[in-house]
Amino acid sequence: MPKEKEEQKTEELKNKLEECEKLKNEYLASWQRERADFLNYKKGELTRIGELIKYADVGIILKFLPILDNFEVIEKNLPDDLKNNESVKGILQIKNQIQDFLRNQGVEEVKSLGQKFDPNFHEVVEEVKTKDREKGIVIEEVQKGYESNGRLLRPAKVKVTK
Repeated sequence: MPKEKEEQKTEELKNKLEECEKLKNEYLASWQRERADFLNYKKGELTRIGELIKYADVGIILKFLPILDNFEVIEKNLPDDLKNNESVKGILQIKNQIQDFLRNQGVEEVKSLGQKFDPNFHEVVEEVKTKDREKGIVIEEVQKGYESNGRLLRPAKVKVTK
């Protein structure tokens, strides 16, 4: 009988060992899945943070656009006798500096004049009847539109053919 008890005990220990081995493999597989999920989450968060940083300065850029608009209006309505005035040229140089700054930040003007109206980039402020042009073509830009890194900051306000 002692031999039978020993065999029985050995069998029990083998069963426990197999059970422990099985649990160990389940826990390891679970841990590996969780680790992979965590690494994917971490990678996604880094991407999201990168996007936030990329667009964090959009608020500041949007505040520059009305200033640039005012320079555009001034330049457009400037009398011919003042176009060569050195003081006026100096003031308009500020407009060029703002444009350069915005370009360096990845801001680009939305192309509008002569383009087909695109509601993703243009906002119609007026429709103009014309006989010599195709319908839906932008003929005047009332306010420039801007995009940054492929994202629209402000649509261009335009007049289109009717």
